[in-house]
Amino acid sequence: MLAALTALAPLAVDAYLPAFPTMAKDFDVAVQQIELTLSVFLIGFALGQLTGGPFSDHFGRRTAIFTGLSLFLLGTLGIVLGQSIETLWASRFLQALGGGISIVNSSAIVRDIYKGADSARAMSRISAIMMVAPMMAPFLGSAILQLGSWRIIFIVLVIYAITLLFTLKKHLPETRQSSGQPRLSPFKRYQQVITHRRALGYILSVAMGYGAMFAFITGSSSVYMGYFGASTALFPVLFGANVVMLLIFNKINARIVHRFTPKRLLAIAQYIQILIGLSLVTLIAYTGLQLWQMVVGIMLFIGLQGFIVSNGTASTLEFFPHSAATATALVGATGFALGGLSGAVIGIFGDGSPLFLMVTMTLAVICGVVLRKLLHHGQTLYLKTD
Repeated sequence: MLAALTALAPLAVDAYLPAFPTMAKDFDVAVQQIELTLSVFLIGFALGQLTGGPFSDHFGRRTAIFTGLSLFLLGTLGIVLGQSIETLWASRFLQALGGGISIVNSSAIVRDIYKGADSARAMSRISAIMMVAPMMAPFLGSAILQLGSWRIIFIVLVIYAITLLFTLKKHLPETRQSSGQPRLSPFKRYQQVITHRRALGYILSVAMGYGAMFAFITGSSSVYMGYFGASTALFPVLFGANVVMLLIFNKINARIVHRFTPKRLLAIAQYIQILIGLSLVTLIAYTGLQLWQMVVGIMLFIGLQGFIVSNGTASTLEFFPHSAATATALVGATGFALGGLSGAVIGIFGDGSPLFLMVTMTLAVICGVVLRKLLHHGQTLYLKTD
């Protein structure tokens, strides 16, 4: 159920991407105005997470989920029925706001139920959906477009959200733990998370990992098709290979996390990512790189995100048993913000070469390791809670 909830927003983000030209023609606007709906969604989604986290910790997981899903449904219906670009922007923002409020509860519920390695294992399954859904959604959108209007994509999302709403209402229990202490304000909850140095180290590790991944998502088409000359038919296969690797690595993480600690697996994955990144940069700069070498290297690099996101998130939430949704909101919002920034760097400064892409991806992970080390320096392993 939590995996299905987690997939809601990524599907809403990417499933309509193939319909951009059709939507622009239907609304009689430039395609750039349709592309703006993606930025509107990211802003609304981040705000939804930041407000939904404290809301969930204060009023409960079920209340937050049902409130968010209701807003998501209203926004999606507005998109289906909208006849102007302004209505589309407003509806897209409402849809994103509801999605952010809902999804922030997935990791929080895992923290309510599990601890330590069990939490990291459950988080592996959820993070796999969070990372795989954006990569698979365009294929789903293309298939739906074959049936008719672009509005069918959002009708499918309406059906999906209604099904999810009734399923969770019937089967999902309230899991929020009562601290027995006076309820904290949202500002105080965020202050606790931001000022917790060990937690912040893990949050930034995950965020930089997202930065590396979104850099690849942004620059993959220009590198694979523009630089290496891959065909439009081959590109989805090369792109989809990363999805397969993500699933494999998430499965491995879920199996071995009990033998190692989530913190150790996070660190090992980061170091291997850096090694792969530096190896690819060296090959590109000095000996040249063939397409198959790039594809294999990227598959391993992106696949390791399965270790970083799940273990980094689980390690963060260990510190906040009574503010898990707030901590989750900060992890998600920071991750999407860094992902958007790295994507912008690739989009604005990238030259379509694999060298600039790999340097950006590798530097993002290096920054994650350095920041984690600096924030954890001199700190003990004692789990401070709120």
